[in-house]
Order: sequence, then C-alpha cells, then structure tokens
Amino acid sequence: MTLLASRRCHQALNPLHTLIYFAPEAEAEYTAIGLRPGRMGYFASRSAAMGAVGSGPVAATFYNFNPALVARHIPGAWELATPEQVLAARLRVVDQVLTRLLGAEALAAPAVAEAAELAGEAAAACSIAGRPLAAAHAGLPVPKTPHLALWQAATVLREHRGDGHLAVLGSAELDGIEALVTHTATGKGFLTEFAQASRGWSAQEWEAAVARLRDRGLLDQDGRLTQAGADLRHDIEKQTDRLAHAPYQRLGQDGVDRLTQLAAPLSLAAQAAGAFPAGVFAQG
Repeated sequence: MTLLASRRCHQALNPLHTLIYFAPEAEAEYTAIGLRPGRMGYFASRSAAMGAVGSGPVAATFYNFNPALVARHIPGAWELATPEQVLAARLRVVDQVLTRLLGAEALAAPAVAEAAELAGEAAAACSIAGRPLAAAHAGLPVPKTPHLALWQAATVLREHRGDGHLAVLGSAELDGIEALVTHTATGKGFLTEFAQASRGWSAQEWEAAVARLRDRGLLDQDGRLTQAGADLRHDIEKQTDRLAHAPYQRLGQDGVDRLTQLAAPLSLAAQAAGAFPAGVFAQG
C-alpha cells in the first residue's frame, strides 16, 4: 500500500475533523460552560485531551501559533471550565455541526458506521511514541454514536500526522512562523492574511521570518519559494507522509480504498454546505 494512497485517505477524511474549528455552534457551547468568547474555545477544546496543561505545552504542540497568543487563553481557560467539561462541549459541537451540514438521515446511514469502524481501526494503530496530541486523543473514550466515533477517529489520525509533521519541521530547522510562511508560499493551505492573523503574528514578526528565510535561500526577494525552498517543502511533505503511513497500513489497500471512498463524499458534502468560510484556504 503506497504513501500516496494513505495521503489520499487523509485528504478525504481530514475535513471532517477540521470543520469543527469553523463551526458557529462552537461559540455558544464553549461560552455556555464559562469560556470567554473568541479564540479561547479553540485552544481549550483542542488541548483539553491533554488535561489542564499550561501555555507552554499547548504552544509546543500547536507549533505555528504565536506563544503570546496561546498564553492569553491558556491556562486561564482551566479556571473557567474543566477539561472534561470542554471535551463534552466539543462533542456537542461536533454533533450539531455535522447534523447541520450533512443531515440526520445521512449520518444514520450504514456508510457512516462503516467509515467509523475503518477509521477507528486505523486510529487504534497510531503509535503514541513522541506524539503527545495523538496520544492524548487516542486515550479518550470512543463515542457510541457512529458519526461522533468517525469524527474522533479522524481527529486521532489528524493529530498523529500533525505530531509527525512537527518532528519533520524541527529537523528542517523551521520554527513555527517560518513553517507557516513557507507553507503559505506553496500556494496551498491557508491564505497568507488568514495564516498571519489567525496564528497571532504581527506584520513585523512575519517580515522578520521572511528575512530569515531569504538569508537561508528558501525565499526570493518577492517572497516566493526558491527551488531550494520548494525542494524543502516537498521533502517535508514526503517525510510527513512516511511518518503518517503506519495506521493506514493496518487497513491494507482494500481498507484504505474503502475508507477513502466512504469519507470523500461526506467531506465534499460538508464543504458544499458551507463548512469552511471564504478567505481562509488558497485554491492551489
């Protein structure tokens, strides 16, 4: 089973995880348990599986966020709500947003239960060694409702891939903002304006990172990737694919193909229903 097959499966499944971060339902649920409006819900909900940790571990595992932004919300969030309350609220958000985007009938279909079973099998094969976010989420109880179980399995797989990705970025000697700058320069992922603002970096910090990358020969004078920069990003993605491959190997080629076949229409339907706002992702 190839790295390309596992990457395609990840691409089919990952939007089902990611959409929670853009769900308008989240604000109401998180503020109802005491969190402040705005970014606090994001930082608390994604890190709650690790327990009431401080801003340092959150900044380390989230990587490309400005640590100063993280510190505005963590550990203060744990004075307002417990991690257990946050995790319960997060599942309520998942239930609401998936129901709104896909409809209760679609979520009750056998295909969702089958996808949840396959994704759960892959998630159970995730190594937790050196992968703190994956380990934390893998330790949570699996919801009994199929669409929630599917979302949680997608989350474990996403964080497993993400933890491996951070190891590769560290090996490439890219700090958080440099990783963000080079990724946006590929024309894929976040648009530059959204990346800079959502991750809490000032214009001065962004330009300083660009200057460092120019000095390394990774960006040209117009802020575009040089050949060396493009090669580095290609290698980063290739190594990330390699480190994320094992859970999909557990499924085998037929299982990966089937999970991709089941997850892709769900992700496409969610996106067509407005899961992600405009002005966030590049079209490249």
